[in-house]
Amino acid sequence: MTSPIGRFHVLTDFTFQQRFSHAKLAALAIEGGADVIQFRQKLGAIQDILSNAHAVAKVCHDAEIPLVINDRIDIALAVGASGVHLGQTDMPLLDARSILGPDAIIGITAPSIPQARKALECGADYIGFGPVFPTQSKANSTPIKGLEGVLEMANNVDIPIIGIAGITALRAPDILRAGAHGVAVMTAISLADDPVVASREFREAIDAVAARR
Repeated sequence: MTSPIGRFHVLTDFTFQQRFSHAKLAALAIEGGADVIQFRQKLGAIQDILSNAHAVAKVCHDAEIPLVINDRIDIALAVGASGVHLGQTDMPLLDARSILGPDAIIGITAPSIPQARKALECGADYIGFGPVFPTQSKANSTPIKGLEGVLEMANNVDIPIIGIAGITALRAPDILRAGAHGVAVMTAISLADDPVVASREFREAIDAVAARR
């Protein structure tokens, strides 16, 4: 049975590029093989955010791909998303679970083993772990974890790990071999000359490793 969490998460982006809408970018990523879409829009009027999220939700619904909303539980509820991805300063996981219900996918950013263990105790479905490598797409004071960090986390926490930050199709297999369940990417897709081709490269790299497990 394929995990509903998926191995290849693509975050939508309208900050670093304006060629594609959130929905178009989601559609291109799915065409290339993304099996989870995370809608991420930090800024803007609520009406605009909702409009964009509804459009992405339709794309994901039609493709039967889970949609996870970054941070915003209200948006997730409004568009009927599959779940949310929470940061350490967002709504506590237990409260999010009580609102969204037992079937919602809830991921949480957990850069440390204690944070990941707490996420597991509170019922998280996966953790976002990073930054695995340096990235320019997000200001982050958290130290770079590297493959050694992924391995340490995988050896200490029994919960799916999704590596994030600075990940390329060439690096993705090493992250999975180190123990991660999958990877999450944004600008590697949104800034690619052809997001479909870029997504397909990730998909093929991930599947090649997963098939050997």
